[in-house]
Amino acid sequence: MTKTLEFLFDIVSPASHLAWPIVPKIAASAGAELIYTPVLLGGVMQATGNRPPGTVAAKGRWMGQDLARWAGHYGIPYRRNDMFPQKTIMPMRGAVALLGTPGFMPFVEAFLKALHVDNLVVEDETVVGGVLEGLGLDPSDMLARTQDPAIKERLKTNTEDAVARGMFGAPTFFIGETMHFGQDRLWMVAEDLGVDLRDVLAA
Repeated sequence: MTKTLEFLFDIVSPASHLAWPIVPKIAASAGAELIYTPVLLGGVMQATGNRPPGTVAAKGRWMGQDLARWAGHYGIPYRRNDMFPQKTIMPMRGAVALLGTPGFMPFVEAFLKALHVDNLVVEDETVVGGVLEGLGLDPSDMLARTQDPAIKERLKTNTEDAVARGMFGAPTFFIGETMHFGQDRLWMVAEDLGVDLRDVLAA
C-alpha cells in the first residue's frame, strides 16, 4: 500500500510557509504520495475556539523569534508581515481552483512569498492583481473563478472536514489517522514515514 502524507495549509500561516519547501522532500524521500488540502485557517480557528498567538503579547513576541530561528534552521527566507493576520479567502479559493493543475504550486508559492517574504497585504486587490499578473494569470478571470459556488463550497468543506478530523491550526499533517501540527514537528512526520529529516535536509 502506498504511503500518503496529507498537508493541510492556509497561506496566512507563517509556519505553513516554513513547512512548504520541506514537505515535498520528505514525501519524495519516503516514497509517499503527497496530498495538498487548502483550508481556511480563520474558519478552523473559529470552529475550534483557537486564537492567534499574537492575542497573548508575550507569546506573540516569542513566536516571532521562534519562527525566525526555524527559518534560519531550514534556510528559508522569512520576514514577519507587518499586517498579521490577514484574510486569505481569495488566495485560498484560488488554490482550490488550481489544485491538481500545473499552476497550483507556483500560485501558492507566490502568495506565500508575498505574505512572508515581501511583506505585502494580500487583502488588497491591487496587490493580488500584481501577484497574479506575475504568474501570467489574468486577474479578472482568476477572481471570477474564486466566486464559483463549487470552489467556495470545496474550501468550506475542506475546512469543516479538517476540523472534524482534529485540526486546530496550520500547518497540519496526516499520515493515515496520525495527526501532526506545526513546522517544528516535521521530524516526526518524517519519522512516521520511515525517514530521517536530517538526511532529507542534507540530500
